[in-house]
Amino acid sequence: MVASCLSVVSLYGSYLHYSLSSAGLSSQTIDIDDETTIHFWGPKSNSSAISKPPMVLIHGFGPHGVWQWRQQIVFFAREFDLYVPDLVFFGDSTTKSSERSEVFQAVSMGKLLGKLGVEKFFVVGTSYGGFVAYHMAAMWPERVEKVVISSSGVSLRRGDNQELLKRAGLEKIEDLMLPGTAAQLRTLMGLSIFRRPYMPDFLLNDFVDVSILTPLMESSHLMFSAKHDV
Repeated sequence: MVASCLSVVSLYGSYLHYSLSSAGLSSQTIDIDDETTIHFWGPKSNSSAISKPPMVLIHGFGPHGVWQWRQQIVFFAREFDLYVPDLVFFGDSTTKSSERSEVFQAVSMGKLLGKLGVEKFFVVGTSYGGFVAYHMAAMWPERVEKVVISSSGVSLRRGDNQELLKRAGLEKIEDLMLPGTAAQLRTLMGLSIFRRPYMPDFLLNDFVDVSILTPLMESSHLMFSAKHDV
């Protein structure tokens, strides 16, 4: 494991936090009920009183939302009050509940927004977050103004995972989606990124240590226990 003081990924994480703060967001944590605590980046309490429409950005499976949404945050912060939560079991969001489904994630996001007094909002979800955004829109059509789902297999069938595993030469989907080495991360990138840039092993291993293994050590079964049969 790369020492944090020498970690390029950790340094970049600090830059991301600076970018979000500069965009008018702050790191916040709130108990949404007796069992669940959600961490999110949202408007600073001392932000301008000028009302802007709320937009929720739901991250995918893997690194924290700030990794996946930095460019969108910088751009959309001009026109929207942005909320960028960590889904339960990701980042600093935790629960004592035994629930693991995307519906539970969606309900948790709804409770968070309710606690914050956000009644109507736009929601954007990518990858795993797309499932969550889909359920939010389905459950609360009166609250969700518009929904955008990106790179998300909401029509995913169980057989689709099997075909993906064949291409990867693996037996379990978690072995693909939760890479533990640079080589495994290259396999995932090869199946998901077109014209991916070259990255040396030390950088990929650093990314795995800081952004995958550490935050997901206790939740590796989260995504894969759900059924997506259509």
